[in-house]
Amino acid sequence: MKILMFGRGVISTAYGWALERAGHQVEFYVRPGRAAAYGEAIDLDLLDARRRPWGKRIAEKWPVRYRETLEPDHDFDLIVLSVQHYSFAEAAAYLGPRVGGATVLVFNNLWVDPLTATADLPTDQLAWGFPGAGGGFGDDGVLRAALLPMVFFGTLDQPANERERAVRQVFREAGFRIQENSDFRGWLAIHFVQNAGLHTQTLRRGTLAKPSTGDMREMILATRELLPLVEARGVDLRRHRTELLPLNALAWLTAPALSWLFNHFPPMRTVAEAHANPEEPRAVCRDTLAEARRLGVPAPRLEAAAPHFTGARTA
Repeated sequence: MKILMFGRGVISTAYGWALERAGHQVEFYVRPGRAAAYGEAIDLDLLDARRRPWGKRIAEKWPVRYRETLEPDHDFDLIVLSVQHYSFAEAAAYLGPRVGGATVLVFNNLWVDPLTATADLPTDQLAWGFPGAGGGFGDDGVLRAALLPMVFFGTLDQPANERERAVRQVFREAGFRIQENSDFRGWLAIHFVQNAGLHTQTLRRGTLAKPSTGDMREMILATRELLPLVEARGVDLRRHRTELLPLNALAWLTAPALSWLFNHFPPMRTVAEAHANPEEPRAVCRDTLAEARRLGVPAPRLEAAAPHFTGARTA
């Protein structure tokens, strides 16, 4: 399969590498002028946990192919769209008239309703997914990241069509396990507020790395406070009991386990320690708080953290 990764971010690079290793032809779309700046190869320091729970370290210089233009008559079979949620509208508007015959995998965090967010893209050519990976590019240009075994896919209350099934097969053949959810709109909303809850603490501390049990307890409680906001947006939380179990369990029981994962489980520790985009957590929290205020849903812990992501620090 011929695959275009839209952009050269952490997710595009990590999964582009894995898909190429599985035998696919992979290219990256980048903004004009970026190809020369990036150079002909990407320095990788990956922890690949697809087949080993603790991960296998990959350190290599990966030669890649870039393109700075995209015409509608291209021959890509799949376009993987994964950008920061606040950049999604611009990316979708650019890509819309250039999709051609490709399937577009929306591999993205979203807070805007999915169908609204993808209004510029052909609905019958979309597949919905979410990565299980993370990390960041360091000042030295090296991508340090972890590639986890699970990839999340779903539909918006309808059976997966032929295009969607084909995308899932591509990832299965690349060694990933698939987790399905038929209410992917709700799944994305829950994941977004989980991030907001997490970042109420990481922004206070200035890092994702080495959270204490107390930090994780506050993250759980902050996320619980945001679940009514998800309901106010029309999500039926009863359809998401499984993913909400860690949040609804006793915090004194769940928090130590989550703290241990972030501190001692190599893939999670790598994601936390390598995260290098300070704007992302601020934007997630800002957008969540704005929606809570708009809908009149109390979010006291997120409100208390606001000075850390709005710039309005108080004495």
